[in-house]
Amino acid sequence: MRFVVVGTGSIGQRHCRNLVALGREVTAWDPSADRRRQATAIAGVAVRESLEEVLGAKPDAAVICSPPAQHVELARDALEAGAHVFVEKPIATTSLEVPGLIELAVSHGKHLAVGMNLRFLPSLRRVAALLAENRLGRVVALRAEFGGYLPDWRPGRDYRDNYAVSAAAGGGILLDAIHELDYLGWLFGEATEVSATAAHLSALAGDTEDLAELTLRFASGVLGQVHLDYLQRAYRRNLQVIGQAAVLIWDYPTHTVTVHGADGARDEEDFRAAEGEANDMYLDEMRHFIRCVEGRATPLVDGREALRSLRLVEAAKVSSHERCWVNVE
Repeated sequence: MRFVVVGTGSIGQRHCRNLVALGREVTAWDPSADRRRQATAIAGVAVRESLEEVLGAKPDAAVICSPPAQHVELARDALEAGAHVFVEKPIATTSLEVPGLIELAVSHGKHLAVGMNLRFLPSLRRVAALLAENRLGRVVALRAEFGGYLPDWRPGRDYRDNYAVSAAAGGGILLDAIHELDYLGWLFGEATEVSATAAHLSALAGDTEDLAELTLRFASGVLGQVHLDYLQRAYRRNLQVIGQAAVLIWDYPTHTVTVHGADGARDEEDFRAAEGEANDMYLDEMRHFIRCVEGRATPLVDGREALRSLRLVEAAKVSSHERCWVNVE
């Protein structure tokens, strides 16, 4: 089974290494000669000089790791070449591009998977199980948070070279942290309305929003609050779920899930051993995609699932600009 990785920045190089470790034949390409040179240092990866060359070899699957603004065009090229496609998040920068991409995948009989690696965390899967077991009673509210200082994200690389600071490239905290909106949709269903404030408030370079505050109304009646930023010097990623019988707290940095019940009862589960190294969820993500290519599974996050989160991002941006509640299409 032959894989091509298109885009060899940090996540592209990670997927190259992981696919090689999983015993797959890997070729790679990036429009940047410098990144192509970096990728040649990855044992087992054959780097090519053009996109036409890698896709002309008719790979079984393509992993798209370019800046988001290029995702749809490159995914279309790969589908037309006969490959199953895995696209890093977000699937696109505008929802208008996505239905046609989904239709193209269906017409070619190929899978279209989208990279949402948090779905592969044992601790977050435990949250899903506890909710399915009705451990909290009826859920009434939630609070989700993600924050980290953007210049610290990729040590040794100037953050100003990151697509995150460029609106034209598909950056900004709303698209970058779309993981939060994805897992909330997975756990709690459709968000129907959003009220948001998103802006560039810091001295960081770029023309994208670096902080966003969202209030969500879900079809189920749950009320949610989401905080996202590029600014916090202490990395934070967590979720608090308030139910009528108990409160649940998921904390990614400590890999714990804690349930606070009646009369001060407290049950904490430690998932550090289960989640292993930070790379393990990416390995599991690629294992899952390989099973999809082999016909033994369907994508955990497909084009339609990814489109839901993207439409929520767009509604949040409209809400912030117009300063009003916005219905999510």
